[in-house]
Amino acid sequence: MRVCFRSSVQPGLIDEYRRRHAAVWPEMLRALKDAGWHNYSLFLGADGLLIGYLECDDFDEVRARMAVTEVNGRWQAEMSLLFEDSERRPDEGFQILEEVFNLDGQLAALDTH
Repeated sequence: MRVCFRSSVQPGLIDEYRRRHAAVWPEMLRALKDAGWHNYSLFLGADGLLIGYLECDDFDEVRARMAVTEVNGRWQAEMSLLFEDSERRPDEGFQILEEVFNLDGQLAALDTH
């Protein structure tokens, strides 16, 4: 499945957010991969709008796998102060966006007719 989500980084902390993501901890990178997060990217707007995209088998399951890792707990604690809603962990504040168009899916449907 393909998943897209949004969140919000505090505008005054965008440079710090970029700095931290320029060199994510190796153990965090491995944990994401091992948990099933594939083709994962983050996109950041000048206003702090953060869009995430990933591919996985089951989003709830890959989130649950990450939630039990020690490194994710540390990462979320470090990152939480950079987000607009700093009362909860950043990975708990994702707003999932509905996919309304998929080029490959529609092209595949054409090919079956």
